[in-house]
Amino acid sequence: MTEETKPATTPATTDTTGSDESLFSQAKEALTDAGEAISEAFDDVVDAAKKNPVAAAAIAAGAAAAVAGAAFGVSKLLEKDDDAK
Repeated sequence: MTEETKPATTPATTDTTGSDESLFSQAKEALTDAGEAISEAFDDVVDAAKKNPVAAAAIAAGAAAAVAGAAFGVSKLLEKDDDAK
């Protein structure tokens, strides 16, 4: 039997020329895709709020109460840290 010889392969090298441009274009594309997804999600939220304004108001009030409660809790924790010093 004869043995076939395969051509020698060179190890993959990274091309540093243009890599910044490539990363920039990838980041730009990712941001564009994210912006489109956010825009679509925002449109969906607006449509849902228009269909159910009472529910949307209740959700907004609940979210505001949660944020206010978290801020109050953090301020109390910071006061305890100041008193302990």
